[in-house]
Amino acid sequence: MQSIASTERPAWRKSSHSGSTGGECVEMASAPGLVAIRDSKDPHGPKLVIPRDTFASLVTALKR
Repeated sequence: MQSIASTERPAWRKSSHSGSTGGECVEMASAPGLVAIRDSKDPHGPKLVIPRDTFASLVTALKR
């Protein structure tokens, strides 16, 4: 399985659709060929790491 190593220190960015009240926040980070997604309320919790092309397909499907 692919991962974003902790030594890479990814720059996490919060979704522009996340509210300012601290609920339902999603953050994303990228590394060469990968996209990572996590819950901003649990930054040390699990992360979903997927290939960039898979993420692009997901976004395309969600826009439909």
